[in-house]
Formats: sequence, structure tokens, C-alpha cells
Amino acid sequence: MADTARLLAAHGWMRATSGNLSEVVAADPLRVTVTASGLDKAELEPDSVVVVDGTGRAVPVEGLSPLKPSAEAALHAHIATATGAGAVVHVHALAAVVAGRRWPKGVRLQGLEMQKALGRAADDELLVPVIANSQDMAELADRFDNAHDPAMPGVVVADHGLYVWGRDLVQARHRTESLEWLLSFQVQTA
Repeated sequence: MADTARLLAAHGWMRATSGNLSEVVAADPLRVTVTASGLDKAELEPDSVVVVDGTGRAVPVEGLSPLKPSAEAALHAHIATATGAGAVVHVHALAAVVAGRRWPKGVRLQGLEMQKALGRAADDELLVPVIANSQDMAELADRFDNAHDPAMPGVVVADHGLYVWGRDLVQARHRTESLEWLLSFQVQTA
């Protein structure tokens, strides 16, 4: 996770302490490792994670320092449960924030080869859901559930950033890079 965080921070999508990553480490009961709160994502160490349960609460693990999970850990756990994902990436990419503000009912995509990285054909018409932001993770989870499209592995949280998921952290990162590119294209050409 530390290497992925450094890579995404180098893109400018996880500036300072913003954004977070998570990976499912057990399904029943759900256990998710999530990057710890307040740490610079470009300087994470392998032990800069917290294990949380399905509600986002920290679960003590021998050998791991008692760090604080991100306030968004509950949303990571919820997305993993709702989608069956093995990993979730949350970045504060500028294009996602601008796109969410410009198209609050969703961002339409079509005719771009990069759509293939999301498992879709280039000529498919896609809609990236946009949901209103909230500091209440239960409310945000409800908004996610209402907007989630199983064919789209990402959602924009208006005025906040982008959540993307995949079977593992590598796929979630690839999808994040691709979706951010697609959102950048829309912002720059529409």
C-alpha cells in the first residue's frame, strides 16, 4: 500500500495527508487495512495502516502500532461489502472535483479507448455517478448505495474526490488512473 500511495501522491492526487487506500484482508468477519489518518501519503511505511472492521472501527492487531484510521474507513468498508471489491482507492484528483461540480447528475463518457481499462468497450456510453459530499459516513454510504452502478467501478464525491475499487489494489489503481484520465478529458474538452 505504501508504494501505491507514493505513486498516486506523485501524480498529485494524494497531496499531503489527503486520500486513502484500503485492502480487504478477511471477508468473514470483514477486516480491511486502511491507510492511517494524518500521514503524508508520499511518505508511508509498510506499517502505516490500521485494520478496521465492517463499520470502520479499528481492530487491534499485534505488531501494528495503534494508529488512527481515516474518518472515511467506514466508507471503504461499505464499498468493499457493497461491490465485493478487494481494494478501494480514494484520491483528491482535481479533475474529479471539477467534474463533480460541473456535472452533479453524473459524468457521461463515450468513444474513448481508455474506457477499456474499466472493462467497457470504447463505444459504450458510461455514466460516472456523482454523489453529494457529507462528513457523516453513514449518509455518504446511503448516497453511494443509491447511485452505485455495478458496471462502473468508481464514483465521484462532489467537491471532495474520487473513489474507485477493484479485485485487488493493482486493479483499483489502474482503474483510478484510467478514470481520472477520462474525467480530465471531459473537463478539458466539454
